Amino acid sequence: MKKNHDKKAFRKLLKRHQKPLPWEHPKPDEDDPKAHKRVKAIMAHDNFIQADRDPNFLRRDEVRGVRLEVDYFKPELLLREHGIEHTIVVFGSTRIMEEAEAKRLIENLEAERNAKDGEALEKELGIARRILAKSHYYETARAFGRIVGRSGKGPEDTKITLMTGGGPGIMEAANRGAFDVGAKSIGLNITLPHEQYPNPYITPELCFQVHYFAIRKLHFLRRAKALVIFPGGYGTLDECFEVLTLVQTRKIDPMPVVFVGESYWRGIINFEMLVEEGTIDEEDRDLFAFAETADEAWEAIVKWHKRCGSTLIHDLKK
Repeated sequence: MKKNHDKKAFRKLLKRHQKPLPWEHPKPDEDDPKAHKRVKAIMAHDNFIQADRDPNFLRRDEVRGVRLEVDYFKPELLLREHGIEHTIVVFGSTRIMEEAEAKRLIENLEAERNAKDGEALEKELGIARRILAKSHYYETARAFGRIVGRSGKGPEDTKITLMTGGGPGIMEAANRGAFDVGAKSIGLNITLPHEQYPNPYITPELCFQVHYFAIRKLHFLRRAKALVIFPGGYGTLDECFEVLTLVQTRKIDPMPVVFVGESYWRGIINFEMLVEEGTIDEEDRDLFAFAETADEAWEAIVKWHKRCGSTLIHDLKK
């Protein structure tokens, strides 16, 4: 009986709560004909927008700390939810493309040259040919992505997952390699003034768009157990030197850092001169290794973890 009584009492309470509350309707026109118009004006004002739905408020300089926090938290929480424990990060140029695309670019430029001569066009052709000469790095990065994708217990194992900046070029190649073997991979795209597309080989639920470069770099290193650096420009140099500096100053734990393409990197950076000039120590030169192939890069990573007695060594298997 008590149970039925409780049900009746609950239905009565629910019915009572279905009546509109005082704030669920505007002030009656009979009391103030202009009240409704004033309420509409109040609700239309920007300041009435709920804070988390107000883009103008969220873009204010004073709210930068909140933006930094949510910029960090979204990828962090979702990476945790997907069981991402460790990453192997690949950096490299967005401009290094696969061979077929590089050849098409040269063909298009040569066709344009036949129509009109020009010093600027010849310079552009020269650069395009040098990009073609570096297209083998695209295939090397793709091969490396396949190795990472096959590591651990198989493609579904996300204990060790490939991570890139999510863009084209070398990043696309590395994500594509993981995609080739059915493995998941991560992309951390960055918001830029012009529209940026993620490359099509990133696992959809592991592709994030980050606003701040600083937060993106934090996520690159948050779970990193190795860093593989292919030929690149300002962005690649920025990212690799940040890591080397953090390791050099002991701000983060050491990790294997592998530069792919020794001749390119020695042509770009005179590491020995830095030692000779006393601006870095001899031991700082030993913070990284060189490799030419995907297998060499992987072996350098495995050897480093084995030498250091890393518990990760059992998961670094092809």
